Amino acid sequence: MTDPRLDVLCIGNAVVDVIAAADDAFLTAEGLDKGSMRLIDEAEATRLYAKMGPGREISGGSAGNTAAGIAMLGGRAGFVGQVAADQLGEVFAHDISSIGVEFTTPVLTDVSIPSGRVLIFVTPDGQRTMNTFLGVAQRLNVEALDEDQVRDAAILYLEGYLWDPETPRAAMKRAIEIAREAGRKVAFTLSDSFCVDRHRDGFSDLIDSGRLDILFANEAEIVSLTGESDFDAAVASAASRVPLLVVTRSEKGAIAVENGRRVDVPAEPVAAVVDTTGAGDLFAAGFLTGHAQGRSIEESLRMGAIAAAEVISHYGARPEADLRALVAEKLG
Repeated sequence: MTDPRLDVLCIGNAVVDVIAAADDAFLTAEGLDKGSMRLIDEAEATRLYAKMGPGREISGGSAGNTAAGIAMLGGRAGFVGQVAADQLGEVFAHDISSIGVEFTTPVLTDVSIPSGRVLIFVTPDGQRTMNTFLGVAQRLNVEALDEDQVRDAAILYLEGYLWDPETPRAAMKRAIEIAREAGRKVAFTLSDSFCVDRHRDGFSDLIDSGRLDILFANEAEIVSLTGESDFDAAVASAASRVPLLVVTRSEKGAIAVENGRRVDVPAEPVAAVVDTTGAGDLFAAGFLTGHAQGRSIEESLRMGAIAAAEVISHYGARPEADLRALVAEKLG
């Protein structure tokens, strides 16, 4: 097995995050449930976008945010995701590449479906209300994979959100095969409890087949996956099925279980929670970077907590402080 060229290759929905401030009155007027995430069609995306105040447009998506975080932590990251030949596709490609993430997925030109976007309204209490039009992101196919790129990554990281459509699901399954044949590690994030509800059997088959080395989840997702109402019972159940389980718990910190050994770390202190967008994604970035660097489980969890704390202290899912400096200051 050759030395990997990349630390982590992430596969997920390639969408542009459009983030703007909003008040509760706006959400009420638009019939939006604060803190929710809903899928919308192109017409609704166009209508809501026209009503948004001044905002920021950056490359997003769960796995895309994780890849960005890895690069900003000094890791060697790659991302695989589908965009179209349009303005938002150009925004996505330029933005994610500009921070050092390797993004070489061919643009899809033979469809009329536009690139995906997430319209995010952030209220003064830090809650984000997300309206997602996935667009062409759901058209990622096996042919879009660069098999050498998959083989050249120490860890393949897959986003559960992309499991919904059959075409990208087939691409992810093929990527898993390539990574395992190359002796690389495979990590998977459950993404959302509703996603687990939709694909519990498929996710369980993936876990129980032994094709995963690392499973990421939050409290709601691990409870949904296992059917256990008690958190500790859910952790014990899931941990027996995967070599390394990592579970985030918001303000209660995070835990990891490897070979029966459980490690708990507290959340990093933050002066004020401004916007929780990307907290789980950046936690995964910190943990995966630490793991790729050969750090202990404890230090990898701490790196995840440091990255998550930084990103919730301001608007958007992209770190604004120097993550490498923060980690060096706290962990050395």
